Amino acid sequence: MSELVIETHGLRKTFKSRGQTRVAVGGLDLAVPAGGVHGFLGPNGSGKTTTIRMLLGLASATSGEMRLFGTPVPERLPEVIGRIGAVVESPKFAPNFSGRQNLLLLSRSIGEPDSRVDEALAQVSLTGRDKEHFRGYSLGMKQRLAIAATLLKKPDLLILDEPTNGLDPAGIHEIRETIRELGASGVTVLLSSHILAEVQQVCDSVTIIGNGRMLASGNVTDLIAGVPTWRVVAPDLAVAQAVLGDAGLTARIDDDALVVETEADSAEITRALAGAGIHLQELTPVRRDLESVFLQLTGADALGVGTSTGTAAA
Repeated sequence: MSELVIETHGLRKTFKSRGQTRVAVGGLDLAVPAGGVHGFLGPNGSGKTTTIRMLLGLASATSGEMRLFGTPVPERLPEVIGRIGAVVESPKFAPNFSGRQNLLLLSRSIGEPDSRVDEALAQVSLTGRDKEHFRGYSLGMKQRLAIAATLLKKPDLLILDEPTNGLDPAGIHEIRETIRELGASGVTVLLSSHILAEVQQVCDSVTIIGNGRMLASGNVTDLIAGVPTWRVVAPDLAVAQAVLGDAGLTARIDDDALVVETEADSAEITRALAGAGIHLQELTPVRRDLESVFLQLTGADALGVGTSTGTAAA
């Protein structure tokens, strides 16, 4: 069984707002295995950043348990903090210093050799741009430098909170490639995001949360697979729905088509409708993605879910 790098059980965070108790995280069970990239997915305000801040000792939990590398935190956080790198807020660097100079200051402050700066720069593909002033960096380069800063101490766990926020397509691509390479190198990466497509492209496993609770967790491929789904278009959808129901197939009307989920072969749909004299106008498989899985779990009114870049306020 794979070691769990992050574990939470019944993690809860509440606070007072205008005389009322607000639940930011409500009984969250989270399990992140060692190695690869694990997506922490949820809409804005779902409790992602609050959870990360509690794990790092930046916010206190109301109740529940947390473990990092099997060690209970926050009480024993000093024992494992050296194994963790995190980019939770906007990076703070000296604007008139080069990227290399900024990293040299950091590496020397934590007792790392200067050679470690070269290694970290190479890991985020900033070699060759490291002598330029930080103030001239693009947002994507600034984010990669922030990741490089966390890599100076060679962490076993890297936590990234919405790392592509505000980036243009080129910057997003650069960060995605960096995250993929880090996950492949043996570092466990926890990627917090509200952008479904981003998580699907870079993550090996994922935890989906909503309203501070875990809704689903597992391998991305397995979550997307689900039950085979078909889009059916016929002259009279209500009649076709009834016919399929009589044949033991569950169908629901979605706009101008029926959606049928079944483990059976598509030929069974064709036979049932043809037997009732209904001629199909369309029968196509529906390709699932994390967006469809998320909406199925939370309902179509899950506000704040993004499929492209946006501003997070988790």
